[in-house]
Amino acid sequence: MTRILISGGTVVSATGATPADVLLDREQVAALLAPGAGEAFTVDETVDASGCYVVPGGVDVHTHMQMPFGGTEASDTFETGTRAAAWGGTTTIVDFVVQRTGEVVEEALAAWHAKAEGNCAVDYGFHMILGGVDENSLAAMDRLVEHEGITSFKLFMAYPGVFYSDDGQVLRAMQKARANGATVMMHAENGIAIDVLVQQAVARGDTDPVFHGITRPEAMESEATHRAIRLAEVAGDTPLYIVHLSASRALEEIARARSEGRNVFAETCPQYLYLTLEDHLGAGGPGSFEGAKYACSTPLRSKHENHARDLWRGLRTDDLAVVSTDHCPFCFKDQKQLGRGDFSKIPNGMGGVEHRMDLVHQGVADGHLSLARWVETCSTTPARMFGMYPRKGVLAPGSDADVVVYDPAARSRISAATHHMNLDYSAFEGFELSGGVRTVFSRGTKILDRGTFTGRPGHGRYVRRGLSQYLR
Repeated sequence: MTRILISGGTVVSATGATPADVLLDREQVAALLAPGAGEAFTVDETVDASGCYVVPGGVDVHTHMQMPFGGTEASDTFETGTRAAAWGGTTTIVDFVVQRTGEVVEEALAAWHAKAEGNCAVDYGFHMILGGVDENSLAAMDRLVEHEGITSFKLFMAYPGVFYSDDGQVLRAMQKARANGATVMMHAENGIAIDVLVQQAVARGDTDPVFHGITRPEAMESEATHRAIRLAEVAGDTPLYIVHLSASRALEEIARARSEGRNVFAETCPQYLYLTLEDHLGAGGPGSFEGAKYACSTPLRSKHENHARDLWRGLRTDDLAVVSTDHCPFCFKDQKQLGRGDFSKIPNGMGGVEHRMDLVHQGVADGHLSLARWVETCSTTPARMFGMYPRKGVLAPGSDADVVVYDPAARSRISAATHHMNLDYSAFEGFELSGGVRTVFSRGTKILDRGTFTGRPGHGRYVRRGLSQYLR
């Protein structure tokens, strides 16, 4: 028997905060008790959480561990990436399996299982990227929903020749998802038009990293978001989830669709809440390659257009439902350098799985969000959105004992010198944080405590997911 009592803390849920003791029994939450009531139980360990928040473990539903892209592969393995997630209070990730045109969906899935199995420090699930929509992949969607616990499929309106699906392919996949209950996740950018802008910029000699953002203007994101929403409508109101939303006008499209009562949802990421095109993609000034560190898609947006202000507001109003990371790290020295002299060849992506909970909590400290909304966007809603609730995303009797003791009085500074991601720089270098993770339990096992990692590769288990619990 392993019984643990977390006493003296304030339990924060999606509905509010209240002083309570939390009793863990083996891998599950056994009870939430009035303060001091836990003393009546015989336990193996008592964790004093006085002055701390006790919250459900974070759920990051958008990561790319070991993802091949741009002639290289994301630098975090499932081992290093999930260990970094644990350091940041994230106890479940959902990663993306990649199926390319002509590949068999189940063979791609087997390859990702081989990468992850026995290597993860926290629990994990999978989405499926459909890089080739045809009769075989459409049939595979049914099999994955029914037998594999994969109930979400990602399509790309960007990256022609790599992942791109045209409107007809998107519609067919949406029709299939409408029939089997799955959610379509959409990378919403007009990739055909973007490629023209990229080619024109390179031909002019505009090759600095800042042009990565300039050639992916927000109009290309809002247009594609609108188109995806209307295609989902034509398919019968297919559940649609827009990934890594970065821009105000795209958010307006989401808000409009939700006001119409449609099954439309969206996430944003910390980089869009804190980083900007001018200050980061343009880092170092003309001729500098420093901005390559910040090349991601969708790109960082201009600080002069108030996108971050609107995204924080979208999180408050629930037009943005989730904060994920799109964690897809590439080292500056050996990988981002592939785009030196041509921004279009920079591997797209940044690392952030370790700092999501802290950065969104900083939004609480800065007055952008409530404590309850912090937990809701980082833990509860992602679990419900992708069929893992109430096993994940909540502290309730019978739920997995994924628990974070979070100290709001802690202070720290983000740095590549101290982070645990397999990445030679930090996109948030020097950021001062109010609050920090103190102790982390994954299914009742203490995997991090007061600056010491006590977890192990292989502790994490594959999570078979159900359908979204937000569908109208």
